[in-house]
Amino acid sequence: MKKVIASRYMPPWRADDHYTDFSNKRSLTDDEIQKITSWIDAGTPKGKVNLQSEKEILEKIRLGTAYGRVPDMVLKMKTPYVVKANRGERFVVFKIPFELKEEANVEAIEFTTNEKRVIHHANFAVHPVEDPAIDIYKTIDSVDLNTSMHLYDQWLPYKKRMIYYGGWIPGTSYESYPKDIGWVMPKRGVILLTVHFAPSGKTVESINGINLFFKKTPVKRHVKVISLGSGGIGESEIYPPLVLFAGEVQTHRLRIANSREDISLLYVWPHMHYLGKDFKAFATREQDTIPLVHIPAWDFRWQEIYRYKKPVILKRGDVVNVYGTYDNTANNPLNPNNPPKFVESSGDMRSDQEMLTLLLVYVPYEAGDETLVYDQP
Repeated sequence: MKKVIASRYMPPWRADDHYTDFSNKRSLTDDEIQKITSWIDAGTPKGKVNLQSEKEILEKIRLGTAYGRVPDMVLKMKTPYVVKANRGERFVVFKIPFELKEEANVEAIEFTTNEKRVIHHANFAVHPVEDPAIDIYKTIDSVDLNTSMHLYDQWLPYKKRMIYYGGWIPGTSYESYPKDIGWVMPKRGVILLTVHFAPSGKTVESINGINLFFKKTPVKRHVKVISLGSGGIGESEIYPPLVLFAGEVQTHRLRIANSREDISLLYVWPHMHYLGKDFKAFATREQDTIPLVHIPAWDFRWQEIYRYKKPVILKRGDVVNVYGTYDNTANNPLNPNNPPKFVESSGDMRSDQEMLTLLLVYVPYEAGDETLVYDQP
């Protein structure tokens, strides 16, 4: 433990703190490292007993949450999904119906699973279903997109509107919102949870779901999400096209102008796969450069949704620049192919392909955001 802490390998935090300072950073200060290593050198003496704190920690572990309190609502798929030991890529959508006494203001949301090692990524869409004539329980509970895509039609009546869209990738924690910001959980509806199961070397049962944390204060500003690059806006504008040749280190870029409204960023969420080496994103406004995020040593196992301390404002006309460097050589210890082989990107997020993606979580800009400091729930 002392070695990985002193070397800053743990706790995992891949962002360059000198490029952008995030509020949810897990990196330790020199003083914190000194205190922990001194405690280890002293034989890890036990501190004061605090039974209440121990009880709260054990309850959070039992509920599978990293948030600061137990969830107000826990939603899970109806039955476990068996991930078989083979080299197959599986995309499965699970329907999770819900009903509340009244709408609820969301403070935080968190993906949960009993077996993270078999999941490449997950996405969830929250759909309100207000019409009581539309049954949210009697339709099929899951659809394997590889083998039974036609069954998805049963869910089309649910998809008239989407309240929120979020997700999880390895290393990601919860998504939380400052005071007055968030989104509203409808009284009735379904969550369509799409899980990409990566190839697995053993057969396991996977149980996945969503933890929701509500707040009593009103949501005055509603969160929005936009995806840039692979699988999103501007995918065809990645230059050069995202094809990676065996034995090569290559850099690809994306430039997207904000043609919409002025926005105030809460989070950025970079994404690449196993061949990623370096990820950098920034915005340009005339002669100014606005740093967004830099991951100098990319590691697919430790990704994160990076939360700003104060709004980063992108005005209409600002250009978002995303650069990704990929190492498709035998020198990359995370390269899944030995020997290296040609890798492409078709936007379907398979683990044997690559991606260059940046998600922006934001609210529409309001006057005074330049001086706003986000409180952290």
